[in-house]
Amino acid sequence: MRIMGIDPGIAIVGFGLIDKQGSRLVPVQYGCIQTEAHTDSAVRLKMVYDSMVQLIDTYKPDAIGIEKLFFNRNVTTAMAVSQARGVLILAAIQKGLMIGEYTPLQVKQAIVGYGKAEKKQVQEMVRMFLHLSAVPKPDDVADALAVAICHAHSCTMQQKIDEVHKR
Repeated sequence: MRIMGIDPGIAIVGFGLIDKQGSRLVPVQYGCIQTEAHTDSAVRLKMVYDSMVQLIDTYKPDAIGIEKLFFNRNVTTAMAVSQARGVLILAAIQKGLMIGEYTPLQVKQAIVGYGKAEKKQVQEMVRMFLHLSAVPKPDDVADALAVAICHAHSCTMQQKIDEVHKR
């Protein structure tokens, strides 16, 4: 199963693709989509959408995990990121992909085992889970891989639940 994790944003969208091979998680590709700061927001959203469609067409994920937003300060930033998140979800749905949505707390719990873990702890666990030589940069990329890992764990749990219900 190929899973794409997404850390949504308007300036930087982190993405990470992993293959779930039994209990192993294998990194396929990771990086970010970037848009220029002083570009019209509608143009930036189209750039995010088009880039996501291209990534989906290129890497053909079976499922997508995306981080839910949590903002408590800057409403303007929250609105822009929400719009970007919307076009990312639209791209996935139009390609027929199932989407899992996870709060930062759920991602931290799945990766570190503690919902209030620090960012550096999550990044180091991503590096270890995927046997990477270094923590992916920028932080948005490591966050996207963490979402992909969280989704992989979630899928595994759901499969086990489904098996129990079939008995």
